[in-house]
Amino acid sequence: MGEKVYGHHAIEEALKKAGMGSTLYVQRGSKAVENLVMAAKLTGKVAVKKLSAEELSRMMPDADLRGALLDLGGPRRGASRLKEISVEDFCSSLKEDDEALVLILDGITDPHNLGAILRSADQFGADLVLIPERRSVQANETVVRVSSGAAQYVPLSVVTNLSREIKTLKDNGFWIYGADMAGENSYETRFAKKSAIVMGSEGSGISQLVRKNCDYIVSIPMQGHIDSLNVSVAAGILLYEFRRPK
Repeated sequence: MGEKVYGHHAIEEALKKAGMGSTLYVQRGSKAVENLVMAAKLTGKVAVKKLSAEELSRMMPDADLRGALLDLGGPRRGASRLKEISVEDFCSSLKEDDEALVLILDGITDPHNLGAILRSADQFGADLVLIPERRSVQANETVVRVSSGAAQYVPLSVVTNLSREIKTLKDNGFWIYGADMAGENSYETRFAKKSAIVMGSEGSGISQLVRKNCDYIVSIPMQGHIDSLNVSVAAGILLYEFRRPK
């Protein structure tokens, strides 16, 4: 099998880009998957195979498939349905006066957090999301499902060295904003026209090397009894702050 997608919303979005050789596996007799079967047939490219509940479950025993699994018919690398682009190519596509928003993820290891972040990145129009190859979760099936299909739309750049790519962004007019509790109030921050927001892991935050490359450190003011937000929630708030009319 190739890249696999499950979760009804994620499948609906993935079907819009599915190519020849893709297969939708559905549970025989399930009315809940009828809309997916119809959407697959309308593409003219996706085969539909009906299986028993037991046969379908065996394809991904640890996943809650809810009666449907889409096989996009190719390994993620080389035939990816995700929108991958290099930082250099992304920067070269921008004009000097363009507004652009980049989200840099430093050490996000939970696929549920990454999926939720990509959903927010899609909703708030992030132009690019950077993910390091090491010490980070990649855009796997769980991420695509949790993102409700948003992972199909958000441009991703999987990089080997975050600091080097941050320098590339700076050289192309970007200002870098690191998220940390010790930073200035994000509500009062005037983000640059070209901005990159760095989110660190929930445990250790932004790595020291990446932090040194940030132009500003910003924080989200809070009044609750716990001292931090989930990283996906914090990312959504800061993405909103960039888009919020000042």
